[in-house]
Amino acid sequence: MKHRKKYHSITVKGKDGQEYLVEGPISKETLEACEFDEGLVAFRKPEQQRKALLEVMDLPESRIVVARQGDLIVGYATYLFPDPLERWSEIQLENLLELGAIEVSSRYRGAALAKHILKVSMMDQTVEDYIIITTEYYWHWDLRGTGLSIWEYRDIMEKVMKSGGLEWYATDDPEICSHPANCLMARIGKNVSPSDVHEFDRVRFKHKYML
Repeated sequence: MKHRKKYHSITVKGKDGQEYLVEGPISKETLEACEFDEGLVAFRKPEQQRKALLEVMDLPESRIVVARQGDLIVGYATYLFPDPLERWSEIQLENLLELGAIEVSSRYRGAALAKHILKVSMMDQTVEDYIIITTEYYWHWDLRGTGLSIWEYRDIMEKVMKSGGLEWYATDDPEICSHPANCLMARIGKNVSPSDVHEFDRVRFKHKYML
């Protein structure tokens, strides 16, 4: 499968009047020319995360969409094949991508940048060829930083994902089932074949009695 990508961008104005460029999938050259805001610490230190994303950009399926001011990246989302250790990689569909990370710097929240990043991600019509999934686990959420309860955060997270067309899907995956706030969400593109949808359904449920 040839992983086609078409660049899109929008300009967003926050409540404070500041403007942000939301764009992607970006090129490696663009990422090399930018820095990560110091508030992007959910996964690694900002510079370490930037270097990690530079490495994954060499993967043909990778897509990275960012929100930035000038050469300062304040938010981003990554799309890659599922981790080989996860059940979602077992079917090895070339058109199954995982929204592996979406993060907005704590200093720039309030401009709905996460929603805009997802919207730009889905402006590329080639995403209609893909099944895009995300696995949400409450222990990854910034409950302390936001002051929200698990269910308040879950509600916001679900609304953000729905802005990109992702919907809740049932599964018997043990990690997701370990807490009722965890969930699997997915977007199945219009051009995805019934056989690929069947394969996705098969890996969602390994115990047939759950179907």
